[in-house]
Amino acid sequence: MKIVRVQDIIGTEREVSAQQWTSRRLLLKKDGMGFSFHETIIPAGSEHTFWYKHHLEAVYCVAGNGSITDLATGETHQITDGTLYALDKHDKHILRGGTEDMRLICAFNPPVTGQEVHDEDGAYLPDTEGN
Repeated sequence: MKIVRVQDIIGTEREVSAQQWTSRRLLLKKDGMGFSFHETIIPAGSEHTFWYKHHLEAVYCVAGNGSITDLATGETHQITDGTLYALDKHDKHILRGGTEDMRLICAFNPPVTGQEVHDEDGAYLPDTEGN
């Protein structure tokens, strides 16, 4: 059994901040769960283009508001507390913070290692290392 408290991650190597967002990696590949699990904070008014070409992601909003635009269809969806979106087709998207910071709970498959950085497309490169 694993017990992870977000307050124990803040300020460690499992808390990553860049491009006006903060991700707290609660579970990583090395934890052996087959997915990674994160808490991500998207500041109000910020805008981010992401395209997880090598990962699937499910995201559940637990606080705040914003929107997501699917760049393939042009559709924009509002995100509020209680909204889940799943990037089940490696969807390229724009995530926008609304009037309040968004607190998102995210799961990635395959799991991230914690060392990834976004490339020029907003994607994480695939993990080329074994377990």
